[in-house]
Amino acid sequence: MEETVEQFFHDFRQEMLAGAEANSTYQLEAFMEAVSTELVETGFVEGFEHCHYRAPRGMRVDGYWFNDEGVLDIFVADFDCRRELETLTRTDVEAAFKRVVNFFEASLQGALEPDVTTPEYGLVRQIADRRTTLRQVNFYLTSERVLSDRFQGLPDGEVGGVRATYHIWDMARFQRQRSSRGHKEPLDIDFVELFESGIACLPANLGSHSYPSYLIVMPAPILAKLYERYSARLLEQNVRTFLQARAQVNKGIRATILNEPQMFFAYNNGITATAQQVETRMTTAGLQIVRVTDLQIVNGGQTTASLFHTQRRDKADLSGIFVQMKLSVIDNDQSEMVVPRISEYANTQNRVNAADFFSNHPFHVRMAEFSRRIWAPAQQGAQRETKWFYERARGQYVDAQSKLTAGEQKRFRAEFSKTQMFTKTDLAKFENVFDDHPRWVNLGSQKNFARYALRIGKEWEKSSDGFNELYFRRVIARGILFRATEKLVSTQPWYNGGYRANIVAYTLSMLGEITKRRKMTVDCERIWAAQAVDDVVSQALVIIATAVNEDIIRPPQGISNISEWCKREGCWARLAQKADEVAELLPEEFWSGAVSSEDSRHEAKTARQTQKIDNGIEVQRQVFAVPSAHWSIILKEGTSRRLLSPKEMGILKIAEQMPARIPTEKQSAVLIEILDRAQQEGIV
Repeated sequence: MEETVEQFFHDFRQEMLAGAEANSTYQLEAFMEAVSTELVETGFVEGFEHCHYRAPRGMRVDGYWFNDEGVLDIFVADFDCRRELETLTRTDVEAAFKRVVNFFEASLQGALEPDVTTPEYGLVRQIADRRTTLRQVNFYLTSERVLSDRFQGLPDGEVGGVRATYHIWDMARFQRQRSSRGHKEPLDIDFVELFESGIACLPANLGSHSYPSYLIVMPAPILAKLYERYSARLLEQNVRTFLQARAQVNKGIRATILNEPQMFFAYNNGITATAQQVETRMTTAGLQIVRVTDLQIVNGGQTTASLFHTQRRDKADLSGIFVQMKLSVIDNDQSEMVVPRISEYANTQNRVNAADFFSNHPFHVRMAEFSRRIWAPAQQGAQRETKWFYERARGQYVDAQSKLTAGEQKRFRAEFSKTQMFTKTDLAKFENVFDDHPRWVNLGSQKNFARYALRIGKEWEKSSDGFNELYFRRVIARGILFRATEKLVSTQPWYNGGYRANIVAYTLSMLGEITKRRKMTVDCERIWAAQAVDDVVSQALVIIATAVNEDIIRPPQGISNISEWCKREGCWARLAQKADEVAELLPEEFWSGAVSSEDSRHEAKTARQTQKIDNGIEVQRQVFAVPSAHWSIILKEGTSRRLLSPKEMGILKIAEQMPARIPTEKQSAVLIEILDRAQQEGIV
């Protein structure tokens, strides 16, 4: 039975109230934390900074995020902790947007002078400092009410000479997003509406069972306009594309645009893209694409971004430039399997052998398997053990309960508490703050995850044995530390409601740096066993957080925005210099509870050896699951097609004789590789 908006509202409200209590935050802050997480996870925004400001002159702002391409996302909340779901009218919407627009205009004009210690001071100064480079401001209204059916939204416009868009996220829209079983709200691009014409194309799919596909010669001005309008949302299916394309201009592409635009089509490799749906029409000039649902550029992000930036920065004329595009139509159900392969095969230059870290990457699969199998010890005072639910694909936690009865759902939530659910972006935060990458965390969830993905993807290819049960328990312990630090920071007398994410990230990085310098490490196994942070570690965290706060609120001369300072390498470099000084402030009991780095390395080595054995057992299990007849077919066809080496033919002859003869672990690994090749060749 599908959840109603009213049910969603009440569940959302209870989750928000629980979050406010768990993190010792105000309800408004908990509401903005919940809704901004939804927007970041779904790719609508790259990140979020809390900033609650109200002025008697009809101004309000509740958060913001600057990206590195001249775009500001600015948020205003419609929130009063309502007990029942109410209607959001046109009058309410216009009044809310007017308040945040007033704030933005006043900031542009330099008419606001908030206290220098507050988050709004940094935002006001940054808007004023960037007024000449801001190309777009996106106003977001997040509401705990449901939008009236009589009102659809506000049209795009201009505020203070800056292009402005207006986005309303009410309870109904949040509910639709969650009920989509993890699929993000897709882009719906109407080319006729946007450009007054369709895009000429040639159908390229062959046979009735193949995916629909098209070859397109895309006019560069249209491609640049799409990037200007949708930016990161066009690139979210590809980790490397997301990282490389943002705000960077390929020098070779730029030179061709400026000096040899007529040769661009010949020099450029073109673009590989996917879509969920494509709508076409036949005209006198031939077939045209008129509408595309969920266009995603999986290869060619740098080409797209370079066209846009060269046009904007160098005033380049793109009218005579065209780009070849291969567009494949992949439905929602197949996208998780097919799109990563398209991305991997299309991206042959500087290849990262991590399948770009999609949710079906073996790393995520293994972490999810651990999370469903490993019981966490009962917390103090509790009788039953629980598990931590790793959501490797968005919506899995909700989806896992969708077909359960009321009683089964209650048992599920007792085993997997919502407070013990964590996502890929959570995992990346937990890990990166401890692994000397605090700046990445301050760059926002999406960029932080992308960096983590590339790093862990390379480590996995080198050896997957390090990602074992000990690693999983350490992840959870670090997550407990992360969330405990959030709560501790919120309760400090010096905390003014701003920069908590920055303080938490650098506090935990400083904790890691301090212990590392003394050849020690925090005892994650003890935190795992207690499922909590003890008073001694909590005291140490408060001492470190206080020192971090005092440092970051005093950025160097010439930098007015603390959040921007926290994104720079210099911030961590300056903090790291104070590690020894802060270490002297920690209680002796803290050091007696830490473990030596040598003991930690020995434990990790043992865990890797255990995982290696487990991996060997698993690969043998996979080989035994394949019928002997399949191995005979592969041997026969592979030999006739000259696809096999003499060594591989010998191993296949052993596999033919199972269970009389049993392949070794190494032979089993070779057999799995042969099986994969055989499937690609269509043999089995």
